[in-house]
Formats: sequence, structure tokens, C-alpha cells
Amino acid sequence: MASNTNSKYFGKSKKELRMKNKIILSSLVSVLLAFTTLGKPAAGATTTVQIGASGKTFASSFVQCAADPATGSQSPVMEAGLFNPTTKIRATVSLNSIPVANVTNVNPAANVWLVDGKNTVVVAINKKTADSYTFNVQPGMCALPDTSDNTFSPDGTLEYAASGKSYATVSPGCAFNSKTGTAQPFVNLFDNGTYMLNVSVNGVPLTQLSSFRRSTPVFLSAGMNVISAANGSLSIDYYVRDGADGTCALP
Repeated sequence: MASNTNSKYFGKSKKELRMKNKIILSSLVSVLLAFTTLGKPAAGATTTVQIGASGKTFASSFVQCAADPATGSQSPVMEAGLFNPTTKIRATVSLNSIPVANVTNVNPAANVWLVDGKNTVVVAINKKTADSYTFNVQPGMCALPDTSDNTFSPDGTLEYAASGKSYATVSPGCAFNSKTGTAQPFVNLFDNGTYMLNVSVNGVPLTQLSSFRRSTPVFLSAGMNVISAANGSLSIDYYVRDGADGTCALP
């Protein structure tokens, strides 16, 4: 009896362990995809992706803002493409039923520039295998915020938010970004007290500043970057920085 009980117990444990390993592996693959497969995202490295029902396609989880090469203005953008593509696989990426890009194992990801309102992005491998992703873009999402009430230090090296809760360096430096594997321009953002500030870049959450962490480097993507520091619903500080082409040369 003891033997049968142990057999059932260990059988159940192995099944649970396999399920946990499958979940962990899936998470790790998603993270690796974000940092190794996507190539050069329009708005910096995508930190999170969602996998389609087929298991063969992906799309960004967040909509970001970046300079649209067609217009030069800040526009909402996300990425979509093939997940762990095999050699001969290819797919068509469509936005609101209009094809916008073809992806292959050589170029598995494509930038998709979205419009205000509801956007439906489909990655279709064939008529039977197509995954759909929906994104809602608020009007004016990528409009540059008004920072005219911000002030500067006497030497012009620091910009202070109108709320007085944060400040940032003005001129970008250059450093190696381990998340993208390239050297990128960056500025430093500081908590100007003991506030709890939720920091985002181009609408994507970055980190939190408080008395425990008073500053953070903020890497800049190509084009104009909007950095925000929100103190809950009390205030939001904004800084706008030009990341040029999103790269820089280390000394």
C-alpha cells in the first residue's frame, strides 16, 4: 500500500514539475526573444512580448512612441512577427486588414505604426494559421508634453520639473546598455526628495524612485523621448530628450 501511495505521490509531483518547467521555459524564451530576436526596435528594446495562440507569432505588449521615418513626428508603434521561426517560415503582418510587412526567419520582426483608436494587428502564416492582436491608442498619446514651466540650474546642466519633485541632466551622456547590447545616449533622472516616483520612457514603465533609490539612468531611443515621473495621481513630471539615431560612440 505504501508503495502505491508513493507511486501516486511522485507521479503527481513529476507532472506538476513538468508543468512548472514548461511555464518557466516559456517565460525565459519570451525574455530572450525580447532581447535577441527583435533586432533594432523603433523605440528601444521591447521588455515584454505576447505570444499568439498558434505559438508561432508574437507582438509587443506595450505601444511605444518613436519618430516615424515617413513623417519624422512622434507616432505610436509596436512590433509583431515570428516567434522562434524555422528556416522556411514566412508571414504577412497586417494592420486593420491592410498588409504592412512580410517577415521571415532572416527578418522575423516588423515595426507597425498605429493610428488613434482601435488597431488590429494580424500575423498570418497562412489561411489556417493567423494570430490577431488588438491595441487601443488614445488620441494625442505621442504628442510632446508641455515642459515650459520646467526650470534650469544656473549652469544649464540640470532641468527641474515644475512640481519640484524631480530633476534630470540636460545633455545626454553615452554608456553601454546591457539590455540592447549597444552604446546608447542616456540622461540621469533624480528624485528631488523622498517622493515615490514611477518612471516611464515613451509610455513604457522603467523603474520607481524613492528614498531607497534616488536616481536612475534613462537610455534614449532614436528620435524624441518623453520621460515621465509620476507621483501617483498628485503630479506628473515630464522631460523631453532627443536621442538622435539612438546610438553613440564610447570614448
